[in-house]
Amino acid sequence: MSVFIAMFSFSLVMSITPGPVNMVILSSGVNYGVRKTFSFVSGGTIGFTFLLLFIGLGFTEIIDLYPYFLKYLAVFGSLFIVYLGYLIATSRSKLAIKDLKQPTFLQGFLLQWLNPKAWIACMAGVSLFSSPNSHQQFLTFSMVYFLVCYLSLFSWSVLGNKAAIFLDSEFKLKRFNQMMGGLLMVTSCLLLYSQLT
Repeated sequence: MSVFIAMFSFSLVMSITPGPVNMVILSSGVNYGVRKTFSFVSGGTIGFTFLLLFIGLGFTEIIDLYPYFLKYLAVFGSLFIVYLGYLIATSRSKLAIKDLKQPTFLQGFLLQWLNPKAWIACMAGVSLFSSPNSHQQFLTFSMVYFLVCYLSLFSWSVLGNKAAIFLDSEFKLKRFNQMMGGLLMVTSCLLLYSQLT
């Protein structure tokens, strides 16, 4: 039972704390609502789970052989996150446009694979909840993480949707988008800095 609690706690802390994916979800929840953000939430959750399985079922050995892989990924992933931050910061509010391009399932999926925070979370989780003799504990952890991640990411979209009540003008929405895009770009740069130092 204590292992299960540890799995749940680790998954919750890594999923609910602010990061690039959560910031995009919060911004999308404000601008597009929960329903239109759900595909991005699903993409982020499924993308992370596949990344976790990919690393846990053998890719860690390749990372050990090629330690610079994570540094190259951090650079490429950070650039992609900066690009998403720019898109959010320069997007127009829903008060100005009827048909908006909301974040998609594929973007959510890919963002996890390019997100240095996701790779760090996966590597830490694999090292904590894997056994050399059996994959049973790791697969249980993956299932727990999947459920906790889905609920955590979904809660960010609900939070964004509720915050939209206070962002009731085009000016406020524009400033919010600029702030969220800027935070996403700063977060990306901090993640990159931590990987390269």
